Amino acid sequence: MVVELSRRLVPDELWALVEPLLPKFSPRVQGGGTAPIDERAVFTAVVYVLTSGCAWRMLPPSFGVTVPTAHRRFTIWTEAGLWRHLHRAVLDELGSEGLLDWSRAVVDAAAVRAKKGAL
Repeated sequence: MVVELSRRLVPDELWALVEPLLPKFSPRVQGGGTAPIDERAVFTAVVYVLTSGCAWRMLPPSFGVTVPTAHRRFTIWTEAGLWRHLHRAVLDELGSEGLLDWSRAVVDAAAVRAKKGAL
């Protein structure tokens, strides 16, 4: 069941876009730990937490990734701008396949009243 869930969360097509964007693994300076864990498993665990609303501490062990590892990689990836780069890569991929029609784009905005006397 975990394999099915993992493939639904991170299909091969998405992984092909994500993998080259991930920062290269480097051991922590304080040492310890084990050999690097499969990046796809870590990414899948992070996607699970982000899309399910699950608390980090409740990450199911069936993903094969510890909570500290998943959260640490999420932090590293966020600081490296992974999510912004991934968003752009997905848009580029969809655009190149003709699956985006920008002539029908919707812009969401909020209107805020100007303060009285402001100018």
